[in-house]
Amino acid sequence: MLIAASAYVVATHRSPTPAARSYTAFVKLALAVLLVRVLFAVALGSPIPGTHTLLTLPEVPLPHWAQGIRLGGRVTAEAVVFAVYDGLKLAALLICVGAANALAGPARLLKSLPGALYETGVAVVVALTFAPHLVADVQRLRAARRLRGRPDRGLRGLLQVGLPVLESALERSVALAAAMESRGYGRTAEVPARVRRTTSVLTLGGLLGVCAGTYGLLTAEGGAYGLPLLLAGVVAALAGLRLGGRRSPRTRYRPDPWGPRAWLVTGSGAAVAALLTLASVRDPLALHPGVVPLVAPALPLWPASAVLLALLPAFVPKEHP
Repeated sequence: MLIAASAYVVATHRSPTPAARSYTAFVKLALAVLLVRVLFAVALGSPIPGTHTLLTLPEVPLPHWAQGIRLGGRVTAEAVVFAVYDGLKLAALLICVGAANALAGPARLLKSLPGALYETGVAVVVALTFAPHLVADVQRLRAARRLRGRPDRGLRGLLQVGLPVLESALERSVALAAAMESRGYGRTAEVPARVRRTTSVLTLGGLLGVCAGTYGLLTAEGGAYGLPLLLAGVVAALAGLRLGGRRSPRTRYRPDPWGPRAWLVTGSGAAVAALLTLASVRDPLALHPGVVPLVAPALPLWPASAVLLALLPAFVPKEHP
């Protein structure tokens, strides 16, 4: 349900940008991960016991130092289902990352960061935009080769496409470095030493408070102090980031207002994450179906309803400039 909801929101909200077009690549990567996980379970075996045998592969004898590993042998339905469940976790994570990359443009994300995280945000944005631009370059070069009647598939086509893609990536890196230098990237403002020390104390203290508060919430003995300490840490960290933003003066040439759809996408995603986290804490077995004995997974009602919240942005009319 989570994969379907994210795919539907991406289909109704994404814009014609390289980052949005890379969603298909993330889906293909997720399917490849799922397939590899199942193949590993079939070929290398699984520690999950099972009684429903699907097939029996020829088993390769291994030396004594490789105990615990087998090649081939009996393949059970329980092991395959467990591998599918396990692979779907990583596949859903990859698809959700692709959806976030398609919906929230890295440039817009950078504008929303506080000034204290601007330099780190630039590094993250450059890393996030690498894959979409790489996919766009590969698609462009493959289309050009098809128009010229040249092969674009197989090992030969991959090798002949790889060099132009690498050249384009290097040229884009040089152009990005020149643009950052011409815009004065990395400049800092003069801040008194007292403000710098206060910023460091608030940020580090806030992070320690968040860690200690989270640990308290996860333990039975820390229920009394966990939540107050967590809230105090969050407030201190936000105050430290606010003060740290004074060192990075930023100007806005074009404001980036958020419309109802943007707020709904962000809010529904945060709500789904919070509700599913709460569901995993209160009833972990509902979100982790067992495979021994092999039964059909039950659909938990309120976690499924929480996932449906992600579909709310799809019902908001599209904004026209």
